[in-house]
Amino acid sequence: MRILSLLIFGCMSSSVFAAEPANLEPLAPPPAMSTETDSEPVDEAGINIIKQSALNIEEFRSGGRIYMIKVTPKVGPPYYLIDQRGDGKFARQEGLDSGFRPPQWVIHTF
Repeated sequence: MRILSLLIFGCMSSSVFAAEPANLEPLAPPPAMSTETDSEPVDEAGINIIKQSALNIEEFRSGGRIYMIKVTPKVGPPYYLIDQRGDGKFARQEGLDSGFRPPQWVIHTF
């Protein structure tokens, strides 16, 4: 009985895959890729790394403006200069941690 039901199911499923629609049309060719370098530059975020003998400076940009600078001295921990208001004045932070700690109370244990 199982073999008969498998044969019937197999014949029905193979007929579904063999059917082709009659109104197929060919696809349009893809648009040509332009290789011109004179087009407008894409506004992307970027990182500019400046290596000096005493420290490394990484400038983080978005929209053509520097929003954060990471300074890594040869001796000591790295620190960040962050433009929080967008006015070009940078404030020093020792890390990217904001210091916000949500309360973590235990309400009920099982």
